[in-house]
Amino acid sequence: MSEFPGFIAVETGDDNAIPLAIAWALPNGQVKHTLIQPDDDWLDEELLSLGGYGLDELRQFGVSPLDVLRELENDHFSQTLYTAGVQDDEAALSRMFDDFGVDPFVELAPAEILYPDLSPGEWSRARGELFGELGLEPLRPEHEVQVMLYLHQA
Repeated sequence: MSEFPGFIAVETGDDNAIPLAIAWALPNGQVKHTLIQPDDDWLDEELLSLGGYGLDELRQFGVSPLDVLRELENDHFSQTLYTAGVQDDEAALSRMFDDFGVDPFVELAPAEILYPDLSPGEWSRARGELFGELGLEPLRPEHEVQVMLYLHQA
């Protein structure tokens, strides 16, 4: 089986890119996913921006942002990761890098560039259709990564 590109997706709160959950694909096609414990500084700014999560849920089941970055670094150091929403994912990752004093070690690029034979918008349409066919939610990072993996196989 061939290796898969590094797909990544970050779920954020309603405002200003508070990272709430993250998922990325490993070269073998497995998906890593976790909730992210909110930093106290983030909560002071935007208490109501926790998406569909409760604060207790994020604190209890989430992983510290620094541990998330360490795990991502172990899996994808100095690589380009592909995303369906570059600006949002980049903003969320930048926030984690900046707030914890970590030098960025990955680059993000739009997943569509992996498929130069597709006409503009074709990949996005196929992505939208696949969400419907599979009954997955576009805002959940593990679902985003799974759909990108399926599209890559097709």
